[in-house]
Amino acid sequence: MKIQGAVIIEQGVTFAIIVVSRTVTNYTSQMIRVRNALSRYFRNMPIILMSQDSTGKPHYYGRKDIVKFLESVRLDQIPWKEYTLYG
Repeated sequence: MKIQGAVIIEQGVTFAIIVVSRTVTNYTSQMIRVRNALSRYFRNMPIILMSQDSTGKPHYYGRKDIVKFLESVRLDQIPWKEYTLYG
């Protein structure tokens, strides 16, 4: 499976941002399931899920301090890349 995401180190905190659909972020149970599944690939780091609304505005879900930081960052400033997940 291929996903879009980024691993960022900011103020000594390493975290992952993963792009997901709104259908994932609309339901807490879905977010928990996806975050748990991703944790084996992004070990020992907080995972932030990001989806976009119909206008393209990003919405972040995860650790509140990281979400607050990301709300001040433009999408084109994030070093996005494609990850291939196996297993």
